[in-house]
Amino acid sequence: MTTGRVRRVILLRHGRTEWNATGRFQGQLDAPLDVMGKAQAVAAAVAVAEMQPDAIVSSDLGRTADTAAAVAAETDLEVFLDPRLREIVLGAWQGLTRAEGRTRFPSSYAGGLAGDDRRRGDGETYAEVGARASECVIEWLDRLGPGATLLAVTHGGTARATIGTMLNLDADLYWRLSPLGNCRWSMLADIGRGWRLEEHNAGSPPAEETGDDAR
Repeated sequence: MTTGRVRRVILLRHGRTEWNATGRFQGQLDAPLDVMGKAQAVAAAVAVAEMQPDAIVSSDLGRTADTAAAVAAETDLEVFLDPRLREIVLGAWQGLTRAEGRTRFPSSYAGGLAGDDRRRGDGETYAEVGARASECVIEWLDRLGPGATLLAVTHGGTARATIGTMLNLDADLYWRLSPLGNCRWSMLADIGRGWRLEEHNAGSPPAEETGDDAR
């Protein structure tokens, strides 16, 4: 879709997984979509297809690749996988519930709740995540050219870090952006003097979804 010479990126979070439903930190562990997540992906695909993306790039984890495949079925576009769109690495936090994370890592857990961009479980910072994911997005948009719309299928924490990076926010302020629910999306537009957030946490997937980062 070409609207003038404005280029856009749609950041779509994957559908629900069992770990989302039970409140476990996934990070880069590869939990699959559950039944609800598959239904959310199909519903989101119909809505996103109407935006006429020119290309689809996705995290290579299964829950994102399967969500992207649902969109591809509606658009007849190929899905390109890129590990730079993966969720944040959470190290020892991965697989834990929120209660377990709070108990085993009280200092870093409290800091994360306060918005500090510190490493969780000796993993990545959100600033590092935003740098790698936004690099992916910009590379693809540069490849597509002026006026293009890119669909990037990714994860809750990665989406928020990408938005924060592209809006030039300090990493300790990313918490001001609400987490994306499952199969909800945000849209940014390059208006010539920088990036602007045009939509955030948009969409209405069926039934309940989770909006927590890295889960």
